[in-house]
Amino acid sequence: MTPIRSATPDEIPAVGRLIAQSFDHLPQNRSLVPDENDRLPVMTEFFTFLTGSAPASGRVDVIEDAAGGLAATAVWFDRTREMPEIDAYEQRLSALTGRWLPHFEALDEVFEKHHPEEPHWHLAFLAVHPDHQGAGLGSALMQHTHERIDVPAYLEATNEDNIRLYERHGYTRMSPFDIRLPDDTPFFRMWRP
Repeated sequence: MTPIRSATPDEIPAVGRLIAQSFDHLPQNRSLVPDENDRLPVMTEFFTFLTGSAPASGRVDVIEDAAGGLAATAVWFDRTREMPEIDAYEQRLSALTGRWLPHFEALDEVFEKHHPEEPHWHLAFLAVHPDHQGAGLGSALMQHTHERIDVPAYLEATNEDNIRLYERHGYTRMSPFDIRLPDDTPFFRMWRP
C-alpha cells in the first residue's frame, strides 16, 4: 500500500472530486442534490470547499493509487479547540450550491444541533474511490489518525456498511443515533472514546 501522507494545497480539488465520486451513490448526496445532472458538480464544489478549510483546523490525509492519482482520503477537524470561522461561509455556500442551498442549510442545521460539545476530533469525510473499495484503505486512514490523537473522535455515518466499519474501529452508537434531514434521509452519529 502507498504510504499515507498529508494532501498538498494543490490536491484539495482532487480530494473534493474523490469524495464526491465516492459518495455519489449515497442517498444523502441524492437528498442534497436530487438532480443527477447537478449532483456530481455541486457535490465536488461543496466537498472541495469544506476540505479546503481542514488543513488549518485539522488534517487531510490521502493514499495514492498506482498511477499517482488519489485512491482514498480522510478529512478531519480538530474540535478540541475553537474552530476558525470560514470566511464568507454563507455567501460561498450559496454560490456553490445554487438552487440546492436550502438543502445544505438544512444539513448544517441538523449537524450543528446534534454535534457533541465534548472536545474531540471530527471525521468529516472518509472516502475511498469506487475502484479501490474493499482493500482496507479506509481502515488504514482511520488507524493513522487514531494513533496520533489522544481524545475522542466523532463522525456521522451514512449506512449499515459504514456503521460496521466504524464499529470495528471502536466507534459506538450515540443517542440519538440517527439524525434526519427534512426529507427523512438519515445520518448516524458515532463516537470513539
